[in-house]
Formats: sequence, C-alpha cells, structure tokens
Amino acid sequence: MELKEGKKHTCGLRRPFGVAVMDITDIIHGKVDDEEKQHFIPFQQIAMETYIRQRQLIMSPLITSHVIGENEPLTSVLNKVIAAKEVNHKGQGLWISLKLLPGDLTQVQKNFSHLVDRSTAIARKMGFPEIILPGDVRNDIYVTLIHGEFDKGKKKTPKNVEVTMSVYDEEGKLLEKAIHPGAGYEGISEYKSVVYYQVKQPSWYETVKVSIAIEEVTRCHIRFTFRHRSSQESRDKSERAFGVAFVKLMNPDGTTLQDGRHDLVVYKGDNKKMEDAKLYLTLPGTKVEMEEKELQASKTLANFAPTKDSTKDSFQIATLICSTKLTQNVDLLGLLNWRSNSQNIKHNLKKLMEVDGSEIVKFLQDTLDALFNIMMEMSDNETYDFLVFDALVFIISLIGDIKFQHFNPVLETYIYKHFSATLAYVKLSKVLNFYVANAEDSSKTELLFAALKALKYLFRFIIQSRVLYLRFYGQSEDGDEFNNSIRQLFFAFNTLMDRPLEEAVKIKGAALKYLPSIINDVKLVFDPVELSMLFCKFIQSIPDNQLVRQKLNCMTKIVESNLFRQSECRDVLLPLLIDQLSGQLDDNSSKPDHEASSQLLSNILEVLDRKDVGPTAMHVQLIMERLLRRINRTVIGMSRQSPQIGGFVACMIAILQQMDDSHYSHYISTFKTRQDIIDFLMETFIMFKDLIGKNVYAKDWMVMNMTQSRVFLRAINQFTEVLTKFFMDQTSFELQLWNNYFHLAVAFLTHESLQLETFSQAKRNKIVKKYGDMRKEIGFRIRDMWYNLGPHKIKFIPSMVGPILEVTLTPEVELRKATIPIFFDMMQCEFNFSGNGNFHMFENELITKLDQEVEGGRGDEQYKVLLEKLLLEHCRKHKYLSSSGEVFALLVSSLLENLLDYRTIIMHDESKENRMSCTVNVLNFYKEKKREDIYIRYLYKLRDLHRDSENYTEAAYTLLLHAELLQWSDKPCVPHLLQRDSYYVYTQQELKEKLYQEIISYFDKGKMWEKAIKLSKELAETYESKVFDYEGLGNLLKKRASFYENIIKAMRPQPEYFAVGYYGQGFPSFLRNKIFIYRGKEYERREDFSLRLLTQFPNAEKMTSTTPPGEEIKSSPKQYMQCFTVKPVMSLPPSYKDKPVPEQILNYYRANEVQQFQYSRPFRKGEKDPDNEFATMWIERTTYTTAYTFPGILKWFEVKQISTEEISPLENAIETMELTNEKISNCVQQHAWDRTLSVHPLSMLLSGIVDPAVMGGYSNYEKAFFTEKYLQEHPEDQEKIELLKRLIALQMPLLTEGIRIHGEKLTEQLKPLHDRLSSCFRELKEKVEKLYGVITLPPNLTERKQSRTGSIVLPYIMSSTLRRLSITSVTSSVISTSSNSSDNAPSRPGSDGSILEPLLERRASSGARVEDLPLKEDTENRISKFKRKDWSLSKSQVIAEKASEPDLMSPARKAQRPKSLQLSDNRLTPFHGSSPPQSTPLSPPPLTPKATRTLSSPSLQTDGLMTTGVPPPPPPKSKPYESGQRNSTEIAPPLPIRREAKVPPPPPPKTRKSGLLSSEPGSQ
Repeated sequence: MELKEGKKHTCGLRRPFGVAVMDITDIIHGKVDDEEKQHFIPFQQIAMETYIRQRQLIMSPLITSHVIGENEPLTSVLNKVIAAKEVNHKGQGLWISLKLLPGDLTQVQKNFSHLVDRSTAIARKMGFPEIILPGDVRNDIYVTLIHGEFDKGKKKTPKNVEVTMSVYDEEGKLLEKAIHPGAGYEGISEYKSVVYYQVKQPSWYETVKVSIAIEEVTRCHIRFTFRHRSSQESRDKSERAFGVAFVKLMNPDGTTLQDGRHDLVVYKGDNKKMEDAKLYLTLPGTKVEMEEKELQASKTLANFAPTKDSTKDSFQIATLICSTKLTQNVDLLGLLNWRSNSQNIKHNLKKLMEVDGSEIVKFLQDTLDALFNIMMEMSDNETYDFLVFDALVFIISLIGDIKFQHFNPVLETYIYKHFSATLAYVKLSKVLNFYVANAEDSSKTELLFAALKALKYLFRFIIQSRVLYLRFYGQSEDGDEFNNSIRQLFFAFNTLMDRPLEEAVKIKGAALKYLPSIINDVKLVFDPVELSMLFCKFIQSIPDNQLVRQKLNCMTKIVESNLFRQSECRDVLLPLLIDQLSGQLDDNSSKPDHEASSQLLSNILEVLDRKDVGPTAMHVQLIMERLLRRINRTVIGMSRQSPQIGGFVACMIAILQQMDDSHYSHYISTFKTRQDIIDFLMETFIMFKDLIGKNVYAKDWMVMNMTQSRVFLRAINQFTEVLTKFFMDQTSFELQLWNNYFHLAVAFLTHESLQLETFSQAKRNKIVKKYGDMRKEIGFRIRDMWYNLGPHKIKFIPSMVGPILEVTLTPEVELRKATIPIFFDMMQCEFNFSGNGNFHMFENELITKLDQEVEGGRGDEQYKVLLEKLLLEHCRKHKYLSSSGEVFALLVSSLLENLLDYRTIIMHDESKENRMSCTVNVLNFYKEKKREDIYIRYLYKLRDLHRDSENYTEAAYTLLLHAELLQWSDKPCVPHLLQRDSYYVYTQQELKEKLYQEIISYFDKGKMWEKAIKLSKELAETYESKVFDYEGLGNLLKKRASFYENIIKAMRPQPEYFAVGYYGQGFPSFLRNKIFIYRGKEYERREDFSLRLLTQFPNAEKMTSTTPPGEEIKSSPKQYMQCFTVKPVMSLPPSYKDKPVPEQILNYYRANEVQQFQYSRPFRKGEKDPDNEFATMWIERTTYTTAYTFPGILKWFEVKQISTEEISPLENAIETMELTNEKISNCVQQHAWDRTLSVHPLSMLLSGIVDPAVMGGYSNYEKAFFTEKYLQEHPEDQEKIELLKRLIALQMPLLTEGIRIHGEKLTEQLKPLHDRLSSCFRELKEKVEKLYGVITLPPNLTERKQSRTGSIVLPYIMSSTLRRLSITSVTSSVISTSSNSSDNAPSRPGSDGSILEPLLERRASSGARVEDLPLKEDTENRISKFKRKDWSLSKSQVIAEKASEPDLMSPARKAQRPKSLQLSDNRLTPFHGSSPPQSTPLSPPPLTPKATRTLSSPSLQTDGLMTTGVPPPPPPKSKPYESGQRNSTEIAPPLPIRREAKVPPPPPPKTRKSGLLSSEPGSQ
C-alpha cells in the first residue's frame, strides 16, 4: 500500500495496513489436536486519522478519505486485539489449519516427511534451549527497531521516516546477505522499515536476524540510515538520507554487545561523510558512550558534530545475542582467551566463581577445555592445580543445581566424548587427597565440602583420564601410583571419620553421602574386591552410634552399586552389612533406625533375588542365620500402624522366599536346644497369625497379599514337618505349639484374600492359574495333621471344634468333604476317651460356634445338606454312635436351618416382624437344648427388636424369660447370665431385681398394669422380707398405686386380633402354609394391618375369601395371603367369679391373657326363602387356639388347633334378641343415671324398634320359627322357640322405661317424634303381651348404688340377668317353656342378630374405631377429677368385649358372636365420650330350678339390682302382630361416668349423626 496511488506517486514502500492474531496456547500444549479443523484468524485494520484531517490533503478523488494516514502503530493494534479477544472483522481474515508434531527436528522430518521437508522453514528459539550439547554451534544476533523521534525541520508536517539497516565492517565494506527478516527468508543486504505517514514518533517493533561468521563479529557494526519519503515520485527521488546511526557488535574489552535496549546517537551532515565508516566509527555510537566521552572532555567533534537540531532526534534499538562462542562476560572471556593473557590466569580463575551460571553453561565445553589446558600446560605451577580444581568443582556444583540440572547429560557427553587430558587424574587426585588429609584446616572446609558434593563427576574426570592414559600408555608406565592414590584417599577418609564427632560433622556426613557414588567408575580401573575391602574399612572406621542413618544410607548405596552384584565382592561386604543390621535390629539397640535398616535390607535381598549376580545360596543362608529371627522379632514388636512395618514384612517374605528346603532344615539345625526350636516356632506361628489377621498391605494390593500367602504357606508346611518330627510322640508332645499351628493354619485358610468366590470370574481364574487355591492345600494339610495326632486328639476337644468348623464352612466342596469327617472323628474320640460314653463337650462347642459363624455370614444351604449327609453316613457305620450320632446330626441340621433363616432375614429383610419370628425360632431351639448362654443372647436381640418397634409389652415378656432363669438367692451369677446392658451385679437376686425393674417399666409403657402389679408384688416381697430395702419398697408401692389408678382411670384402647394365613411355596419355611393370629397395634384397622403385611411381601396376592384354601394354592410357587379379623375368647381368673368387678378391670381380660379366637361366617342351608331369609341363614363358627397366650414374646403366634361348629338360624335369632335387650337396658340405665346425656341416641334406638315403618324383626321370627310347620320339622327346638318368645316379651318393660325417660327429656323439636313413638309402642306392646305374655322388671335396675369410695359403680347388665330378674305374668306354659329352654338348648355361639351377615362383615372391616370424645368438664369437675374415674374406650374394645359374651345356651362353653356379624358403623356409637359401651358378661342361673347354665362372669349386676326396692312398672299391653325386633348393631350402650353425687354432671357430649333409625332390627 503506497502513500498515494496514481502514476506520479512513489511506489515500493512498506506501509502499515492491519493485523491478524490467533491464540495457539492450547494447540502448543496438546490440549487441542484436530488437524482437520480449520481456524479463522480475523483481520483487524489499522485505525485511520479523522475525515477532516484527511480532507486537508490533496488526494485522488477516487479514494475514500479513510484509507490514508495512521494514528497508531501496528504494535498497539496488535496488543489491543490480543486484549480484546473479540474482533469486528466484517468477514475479513485468514483460514488456516494447525498440527502439533512431537519430537525433535530429525524425528519430525522422519515421521512426518509429507508435512516437513527440506524447504520447510525452521525458526529457532530467540534464546537458548534447555540443553546446549557440546558441538552445537550457534551465532545469531537479533536486532529490533523499537522507535524514534525525528524533528520536522523546515517542513510543516512531520516526516515520513524510512529506516534502512545494513551490516558493514570497519573498512566500510557492506556484508552481503547478512540480514534475515524471517525464518526461511533468503539473506538480504539492506532492510527497509515500514513507513508511517506524517508521524513524529514512529514505533516499529520490527525484528530481524543478523548472521555473521564468528571471526567477522569483532570487525563488524550495524548502520542505520534515515530518509524522508515523499508521496510524489519526482520529489522522492531527490530526497537524501537526513541522518545516520550505528552500533558496534563488539565492546572495546572484547566482550560482545550486551543484550537489551540501546539509545543510538543520530548524526546529521554531509551524505558522503555519513557513509564513511572510518569517520563515524571514531564517534560514540550510543548515548551511553557519548556521556562517557563528554565526561572525559575529549576533543571537539569538528564539523561532523551533531547540529543543534539533530540532538533532538533519537532512535532506539534492542539486541539479543544467541551465541555459543560470543560471551558478554569479560571474566569468562578472559579465561577462554587465557593464552593471549597468561599473566591474568590466576585472576580469571578466581573470577570464574562470580560469573553468572547461565553464561558458563552456554560455554561449558570451551570453559572445561580451557581449565584442563591450563592444568596440563601449566603443570609446573601447583597453584594452578588448586585453582583449576576449585573451578572444576564450581562448574560441577553449578550443574548439580536444580536450575541447570538438565545440563548433566552435557557434562557426561563432554567427559566421555570431548575430554582428552590423559594426566589430569594425577593432579586431580593429588589435590583431592590433600583436601581430605587436611580436613581439620578450617579454611579448606568449604572447599572440601564442595569437592565432596562434586565427587561423582570429579571421579568421572579422574577415571576417564586414567582410562585414556591406559589406552595410550598401558599399565606399566606409572606402576601402582594410581592405585596407591585411591588407597591413600580412603586412608585419609578413614582418619577423618575416626575423629571425634563434633569436628567436621558436616564433612563426615558428606563423605558418607557422596563417596559411594564413585564405586561404579572406580571399579573400571581398580580391583573390585580390594575396593570392597576399602569400603568395609571405611564403614568400620565410623564409631558406633554415630551418623547411624547416614552410615546405613551409605551402605544402601554400596549395595545399589555394581560392586554388590559380584559374588566375590559380596563375600567381603555382606558380613559387614549383616553386622551393622544386626546391631540395629538387636533387642538392646537403643534407637534403631528402622526406615534406613529396612531400605538396606530390602536392597540386599533384591540383589540376591536376581539371576545375573552369581551364586547366592550361602549369602541367603548367612542372612537367614543372622537376621531372620531378628527381623521376626522386629515385626512382632512393631506397631501395625508403623510406616516401616510393610518394609520389614516384605524383607521377611523375601528371605523366606529365597530359602530353599535345605536352608529350612539347616536353619532348624542351628538351634542348640529343643526349647529354642519351640520358642522359634511359637514366635513364627504367632507372628504369621497376627500378620494374616491384621493386613499390613492394602486389601486391593492383590499381588503382594498373594505373594505373602504363598510364602507363608510354604513356610508353614516346612515347619509342620518339624512339628511332626520333633513334637509328636508321647514324650515330646507340645500341646501349645500344636494348638498355635492349628489356629494359624485356620486363620490362613479363612483369610479374606484367599476367598476366591468373592472375586469376579476373571480375577478368580487369574489367581488360580498363578497361585492355585491355597485353601485346599492348607485344608488337606490340617486334615492330615489332625489324623496324625492319634491319642493326643482328646486334648484338642472342644478347643479345636471352632477352628475346624471355620475350615469346613469354606465354600469349596472338595475341602468340605475332606474336613467335615473330622467332626465325626472328634465325636468318636470324645465318646471313647471322655469316660462318659457321650460327646457333650463336642456337641455344646459345635452349637456355640455354629451360631457365631452363621451369624457372622458363613455357611449356606449346601453346607447344611453336606454336613447332615456326611455325619449320618459316618455315624450309621459306627457301632455305638449310630443312634445318638444320628440324633445329633439331625439336630445340627435343624439348628442350621433356623440360623440360616435368621441370617437371611436379618441381612436382607427390612421387616422387623420376620426378624422377630426367626429370632424366636432360634431362641426356642436353644431353650430345648438348655443352652442358656446362647438363649439369653437371642432373648436380648429379640428385646432390642421389640424396643425399636415400641412393642413394650412384648419386650417385657421377652425379658421375663431371662428373669425366670434366675432365683431370689445370693448365688453368684455365672457369666453367661450377665448377657447385656452391662448390669454390674454379682448375685442372681441383684440381677433379677434389676430385670424386674426394667420389665415393670416396659409393662407400664405398654399399659399392661395388671402384669406390672403382679411383678411388683413379687419384688415387694423381696424388698420387705429378704433385703429389707424399705426405701425401694416405698417407691415400688407408689408406682404400684399409680398402676391401680391407671387401670380405672387411664384410657386403654384394646387391640384387635387378626388371623393371617400364608399359603404357597413362595413364603419362607417358618411361614409357609401356616396360620397365625396377630395382635394389632392401638387403633389399627384391618385395612391398615393387611397393608402393613403386604408391604413386607410385595409379591403376595391377597385372597378375597376367608374359606381355607385348597391344596392347589398351598403347593403353588406363588405367595397367597389371607387376612381377617377374629375375636378373642375371654378367660377370666377364678378370683373374679361372682364378684362385683368394675368394667375397667374386666376390660383387660377381654383382649389380654387370651389363647382362643373365633371367626363366624354366614352360609345358607337348603333353599332360600324369598319371603324370609332367616329360616336358612346358618353361621359357621371357627375357633383358633394359638401355641401361646397373648400378649407374649411376639405380637403373633402360630395357630396350633382349629375347631369348627355350626349355629342354627334359631340360635342366631335368640342371640340377636338378647343383644338388643342388653342394648336397650343399658341405654335406658345410662339416661336414668346421667340426665345430661343427649337424648338423640335414645330417640334413634327407640324409633328403630317401635316404629312400624322400620319393623320387621319380630315378624321375621314369627314367619320363620313360630309356625306349626317349623315345629313339626324341628320338634327339638320347642324350648328355644319359647325362649325367643320370652326374650321378645322381655323387651316391652325395657322399652316402657325408655319411652318414659324419653318423655322426661323431651324438647320442642322432638315432641312429634315422641308422640309417634308412644302411639306405635302402645300398639306393639299390646300385640306382644297378648302373644307372649307380660314380664315385669324390678325397679332397682336403675337405682344408684354408692361404692366404697363414694363413686358410682355402674355394671353392664346382660340380657340373661334381665330375664332372671324379670317377673313374668303369663300362663304357666310360657314359664315352663322359658325355664326349660335353657336345659335343652344345644350349645351355640352368639350372633349379633344381623340377618344380612355378609353385608355386615364387609361393613365391619371399614368400621370406625370409636372416637373418644373428650369430656367437657366444668371447673368443679376438674377439681374433683382425682375422685372421679374417667371412662373412655375405643371401638376395638367394644368388639373385643362383645366377643367374650357367654353362651346363653351352653353350660360348657363361653361362645362369641363372630366378627363378621359385628356392626361397625361408627355412627351407631353415640356415647363414646361419656362412657364405655362394653357389656360385662353375667351368668346368674335362671329363675327356674332346672337351670344348668353357669357362666364365668361376675354377678355384680345381680347385687346391684336386687337390693333396690322400687316397685316394677305396670306391664304394658301387648299386640300379637308386633313381634320382637332385632337390632343389627352390636354396639352396647356406654356406661355413665362414675362421679361424686354432689358434683354437677358435665354437659352432654356432642353426638354424631346416627343412622340408628334405619339400622334397627326389621329394617333390613
């Protein structure tokens, strides 16, 4: 681009235009390597001057004003682009591809010849590479034009300056083609700079390379001429250079021009004179020189002096010289040119120490050549020898410095390829000897220390010099002079080392550190054996306990050298090394250096393990004899956490590995006495076992662990031969030694790194291929050793049962088959030798160990099968063991099955229930076997499971089993009784007391206060009459008082019980095809419960039917689960019979201490009667008896017995009527006693019975049973029919009382309802009295009775009681039938009277738990709360209590209504807030003398009812067509709150909307 374009304008100028920049850091570092990728380098144009400035110029109209004129140099544009990273390139730029080629030039040309050929430009680094090898000659001078400032002179605008650069010699002759503008560029004679248009201070930053032959450099200088370039060609031609500047390449002192920037003087004047080199070279070239000359006040500069104007002009360049021959350091130059300046050699040698290191390494070869030339050529002057020696040491130390360590190869290359001073060794060794011998001279200490650091390379020079000498002159010339100098040197060192430690400790340390580095070189020209001896003496010259670490490290380096690889040298060195190690590892050694010792030892063993080092057997033997035992003891005494332990174990393994069989036998023979052998073997066995047990090496370091195992196995086998040989017979048998052997062998066999089945198949194959299965090898050896024991076997029973069990549990079939028979051998052995004719010791031990091992994760189904099979095979062949052995084999098999189940569940099953089941199975096994120790252990596991699940009741029962094993005595506790929770007690009594306290607290948490009271009584007895702990007794009695109070006052929801059947082969064996009764949690409904079960068995299918499944389902591989609610059958303690027991006390027995449960299922017999379904509706009632009573140690128990019976429709109807009567009676009582109760429930109850719109109950019975046809078909039911009629009649007085109370509590809104009820009831009563007679009740049924505390005891009145107390005023036939009815009535369970049984069963499942509405208490109520007993219950209680109502027909059985017939609509339970709706079963005998029915329930009601004297209400009229109705609900009326008479009643509780009206009998 020219200044102006057009014909008349100047051409051929270099002009700035723009830049393109790309960052290639990632490519250079090899992070990006995609040669296919093309990179775009955006172009940035140079910024132009403003438009106005441009218009002032006369320019061609074709060109836009923005093309000409620059206001910034290219370098700043470049910097801006680099900083910005984003360029507005408008699509302009270059596309390139890049590839990084690894390797040096020759490699790259060879490997990438298609990319790099001879024409490819090679750019050298501006500076030196990391390594400059000798012979690598370079002489490049880089010159950069930086900037200038030029006065515009007479012009109005600044000049357009062009700089021309060229190289001239001192004669003014131009050097052709000396300048290279870039790599691969042909040389040019002149270089012209870029021209900036009208810029006063142009900045160029243009770099070129000047290449001149080395010998020319001293004569040359670079000349710069400055010229103004005009835009018009004609003008431009007349422009002459207006200035000149120059720079000389060599300084007057002979050093090269310094690197860096130089400000040059610009001279102006006559062109001819300017071009005359001789003229201007006399002038100063740089401003620095000029200032120096001015200071010297030199001659005037004649007419060539710079004009006043010219002094303003300035010009700056920068130079960088990359030359291996041109030095910028004057001292180094002086040394290199020593011949021309021989009088300054001494000065220059001293000055060399001050020269910059980088300068020396650049001229390494020249410097070393100069040093050795001085030494050789000035041999008459010894002073130079010392100076050259010191200079040499300085250079070697310099290269030892981390900064220049990559020049090591350069130094070595010099020594072996360029070094040629054959006699240098004489001088160097002489100086070195002198320094060592005069080590005490403090002035020489630093020099000696530096020489020792450089010893390796010093000796390389010495030895190379000697080698060259021998090559030229042969051995004979100097006789033994060289060898003597070496001996002398060692002698000097020995003397030095023997001096007191304080002196020259630094020198001694350095000698130990650096002396071994000369071995490999000295060995080339000196006898190795003698050298070994010299080193031995050197080591021995060091006093004991001095420089221990350094001494050991020195020996380590000797071992690492080539010397130790020669067998004859080892003969000399090894005894010394072993002595030193032995001293270190001696038990008496005060501060052994384990790290350095193990390093030395491992290096020795490493060399001995090589195949190329000659015979080693004797050396191994020497180490074995002297060091093996010491190493063993070191390992035994060392902490497993010590960082050195791995090294010592490795050394021990290496020694054992290198010992062959003869070594082993020789070693044993070295022991003097039998006891020594025992000690050694004991020590070794214990150490091996310890190392096997505590991994020294990381688990995943497979090769090391396998090598250790392989070596240990061989050693163990070698030592077993010693055992058999020396310690087998009767006299020499060593029990402890054999014991240790067996335990070691078992520990080895069971080590985790050998359990191949835990690895992947590939890894397993690899291990077996390389090492084999070592378990089998040692396992067979254990078997053989056991059988070798002969009569000694009995000494190992039972102690060896556990170890042998571990062996047999290894999952390797061959090994199992080989070792399981050892068990039989043990049984046989104990049977024969124990004198008892049994094998109890073995049996107990096997059970104990089996439990521990299986719980620890070992054993499997195959093991169980194999163990049983092999034991049975062997026992059956034995004369005496056939029966007892077979029993034992089967016992162990069943134990294993339980334990395996237990482990599977514990490890893989989240379900706590399954864990508990398995724990109980195992527990029961140990209980049968009377293994208290293990039994107690599992008890506590079960206790923990219960505690974690908050099953406090069950936890208490579990602990109770432990307590039952103890007596109230001062006998000491045997250890196994003190299983857990760290009870620190000594006697059984103390432990039992602690357990009782814990159990009582669990019973308290589980609200089982009755049980807590029972235990506290037993404990109180002990406190009072045995240990006389009155304080404890007081606390206990306070606690007991609170239990009594809780029973009466505290809310205690009763759990429901569920039957669960697990069918199908998919379930585990302990559940498969079994039925269990489960005790539900508080308020748990069947849906929640079955959902909880199904989450444990997600694959199980829930069965919809409650009928027992067939064989098809039981044998199916799937899982089927059946779940339904059952009712517990109450079992009252005899002490409560016929006594006034409050309901809260009885409630406990409705759901606790039960073992029988019932379930009722409706079904039809015969054809269905469309008019009356009653006649064919039968009930199937199933009774389940569990293995244990609830609650117990589990929340579920297996059903052990199932019985089924059928209940006829008539019996069902009788039950229904009785329930309805109960309900009315109790509801009426409630309202009579507590006037504050809401009247709504009573309204609904009454209207559901008396309203003809919902009637149907009585008439259904009449149609079904009160017909001639029925009596003819069922003559045996005459009494039952009469009983049913009597029950219908009994309902009338109850309803009369109900309607009377309803009338008293009437509100305006209820008046129409009451009127309707009254009229309906009159009709109903008339009909019933007409048909079934009149019955009168005694008035005392509703009278209050004061309890002893003044609170009201309200008993729950049952229909049987009502019947017994009622006065019948009908014909005698009615009386006789009703009284006889009980005699002949067959036994049958109750029903709740629902005709549509299945419907109700469905409702029952979703029935609500009774909400316990809180009592609203006014202030007085709160005050008297402590006197009052609060009553509140859950639905589950209601159900449970209904379940236990006595059979009204059977003297022998207390039957229940089935759960399926319970109504569970919680809308029918309006009284929850005020009192519990449970019924208390009563069984007074009927009024007639023939009565045979007796029921096991208290007759509390009888007492309460008979003592009142209120006359009975008049009998109501009856209507024959209104037969008795059944209420289909099973919710009995709740009891009123017992409170002080004076306390005002609480407000009525909120009643829930009730559906009683539509649920009454007859409404279906």
